[in-house]
Amino acid sequence: MQAIILAGGLGTRIRGTISDDIPKPMAPVNGKPFLEYVLQNLSQNKMKQVVLSVGYKHQSISNHFGSRFEGIDIHYSIENEPLGTGGAIRLALNTIPNDDESIFIFNGDTFFPIEIMKLQDFHEQSKSDVSIALKYLSNCSRYGSVDINEMGRITHFREKQNQSPGFINGGVYIINKSILTKTDLPEKFSFEKFLGERVNHLHLSGVSFDEHFRDIGIPEDYNKFISEIQEQL
Repeated sequence: MQAIILAGGLGTRIRGTISDDIPKPMAPVNGKPFLEYVLQNLSQNKMKQVVLSVGYKHQSISNHFGSRFEGIDIHYSIENEPLGTGGAIRLALNTIPNDDESIFIFNGDTFFPIEIMKLQDFHEQSKSDVSIALKYLSNCSRYGSVDINEMGRITHFREKQNQSPGFINGGVYIINKSILTKTDLPEKFSFEKFLGERVNHLHLSGVSFDEHFRDIGIPEDYNKFISEIQEQL
């Protein structure tokens, strides 16, 4: 199994909480960077190879993790300028060392420790172009929501609106590479917008997971994650 982790974020909204010298995925949590928790979970799920898509202050990431971490071979895809999530994924695909058709994508600023083989099995059985790990929340206002039908087919991506309950995109995907490599796309684009514009043309599926979902996008959630980790010690 292989994965791309999008780890190039600047962390603008938590800049007053973490140092300007580090990218958002390196935000410290109980003495180690947030990204380490993401990689440890992937190691526990038997992930063998990861491409870290990096940009801002990327040396701090490569200096910390090097080429191997807890049994995972690590490669780096470096954005010389921000390419958006879609552009970053396309660039990182050039670094993938073998020809597997599908690959996992993870956001480097969210922690959603799902059983990734369950997502892979669902992806293969549903014959989807993209499968997304979903999380049900009682209030989707921070994230927007995802509509699915009874077969798990995604029918609509909704923008951040009201405080209604629903499924959110948990930031974990498995995609067929060809949807990006065989499509005429600009160098810079949003992967989320790409999916929203093609919801009626690609086979997009979602499956719900019960695992605890956390992101560190705003100080409140970042500090909450720190507190939760400390409580587990």
